[in-house]
Amino acid sequence: MGFHPEWSDISSWIDRSERVFVKKLSRNDTSWADDARNGHQNGFFIPRPVAESDFFPELKNTNPDKPHIFDVEYLTFWPASGEVRTSRIKYFSMRNPGNKEKAKPRYEWQHTGMPKEQFQGLSPASLLLVGKFKREVAGTAYWFVVVDSVSEEAEILETAFELDADFHFDLFDPALLGGPASATDQLIAELAEAIKDGALEQFIRRQALPSPETLAAMAQAAWLEENGSNDMSPFSVAQPGDAVMRISRDIEYAIYKQAEIRFRAAQVAKILLHGGGDPVANLVRGFSELDSIFLSAAQTRKSRAGLSFERHVERLFRDGRIRYEAQAVFGGRRPDFILPDVKELNEKGDAVIVSLKTTLRERWKQLALEKPLGAIFLATVDDRVSGEAIEEMGRNSISLVVPESLRNPRESVYAGCENVMTFKQFFDDEVKSKRPSLIVAL
Repeated sequence: MGFHPEWSDISSWIDRSERVFVKKLSRNDTSWADDARNGHQNGFFIPRPVAESDFFPELKNTNPDKPHIFDVEYLTFWPASGEVRTSRIKYFSMRNPGNKEKAKPRYEWQHTGMPKEQFQGLSPASLLLVGKFKREVAGTAYWFVVVDSVSEEAEILETAFELDADFHFDLFDPALLGGPASATDQLIAELAEAIKDGALEQFIRRQALPSPETLAAMAQAAWLEENGSNDMSPFSVAQPGDAVMRISRDIEYAIYKQAEIRFRAAQVAKILLHGGGDPVANLVRGFSELDSIFLSAAQTRKSRAGLSFERHVERLFRDGRIRYEAQAVFGGRRPDFILPDVKELNEKGDAVIVSLKTTLRERWKQLALEKPLGAIFLATVDDRVSGEAIEEMGRNSISLVVPESLRNPRESVYAGCENVMTFKQFFDDEVKSKRPSLIVAL
């Protein structure tokens, strides 16, 4: 199993828990494991709202000489390695307690006593799961699992817990996972009624996934209404990158999931209830079809994310009256956008190339290999990019464009990187200030 369990293992521990704490790990939460100079910390920080809840064991002052420090020792279980650890939570309620003039509240909860190797070499924005058992296991009431942000398990976890684009931490009740009960109950009732009335085929035919264009339009309309806006011009929207990230990763995905469960449930029902036969027999005989359905579902989700990002960025160009050409082919290449167009790129070599990647991994290297003529900007909503990758992009003259809220969070490594800018900076500086001719005058 290694130090990072598969989702089937993680899911089994979630099912045995009364509550689960999920935290996106900051650099301070993991740097101690990779750098011996940070050995004084040896753990992660517990956010104040979680620390002040009743999730973790109660802390007490065990040293009367230091009344500002509260702590507790307790046993923790780490399924990835199968070990039980003696962990400790320490709360520092005051800074400079011995100096009346400088003393002030601190509100810091530090969790230590954890296996160092499970926190080593993690990608930025990895996740920590802590479950509180319904019943003790191996004499412990809590289990801990670390999930690397670039793993498949992280993607499944984000879907299962419906983690928003701006997620940092929260407590969850496992019994409430799996989507709104009302929508699920309504679908169950509709399917049951269709089966009872002999109208399953008609029900199935009515289910369909919206086209990418329809999904994008619905999500953009919802965002505009939510924000009381008339358009998505990047020059009037305060944080255009955050807007695109929220529309794509939260609003549109929520709309898509509602349609997906109806569509896929109808497909599965058709196989299991085929010919009015035994569902178990139909399950076995139709396994290959079911496997294809779920494989198609996973592939459709991934392709939807890329198409979604592209359409929402294009809306920024369109509403900002920015001259662009989408998916133009030149020299065997096809970048997402060229500002203003291929003709100017070929004739003057002074155009702007904007490539989009929802997740980067190693795919950005293709841009470096192609060496196109214009300035290269790579836009992403990925907060898991390593510092080494950003430096390598800089050496290849690639500027990274990220949502505003990702520029300086503790979980990412974008802060301080010269070749990283926000969407707002890209539109204001690289387009409006440096290349005003790209904007069509009214």
